[in-house]
Amino acid sequence: MNVLTQLLGLLLLWLTGGKCDIHMTQSPASLSGSLEEIVNITCQASQGIGNSLSRYQQKPGKSQLLIYDATSLADGVPSRFRGSRSGTQFSLKISRLQVEDIGSYYCPQHYST
Repeated sequence: MNVLTQLLGLLLLWLTGGKCDIHMTQSPASLSGSLEEIVNITCQASQGIGNSLSRYQQKPGKSQLLIYDATSLADGVPSRFRGSRSGTQFSLKISRLQVEDIGSYYCPQHYST
């Protein structure tokens, strides 16, 4: 094997090694709190994803509802929902938790390298 072929092989390994899976960790895993309380749900990315994250609410038997897309509150979502980002940590704050806020929340990332 000549040196050029070896170098190209090493370059290919290095380039593909940079595309690792991005893992998201949500805390708490499920919504908990009392009515009228402030609730924070954080999602931590295993690496930088910019603003490539959405927030969804899922209620039993219903379609997912987009709450936050990147840095924007989705249309029709009450202003008591606020999203923020600090590095690879994303927070969703619900001020004055209401009955209709109860459900599961998800934070899928859509970052591509």
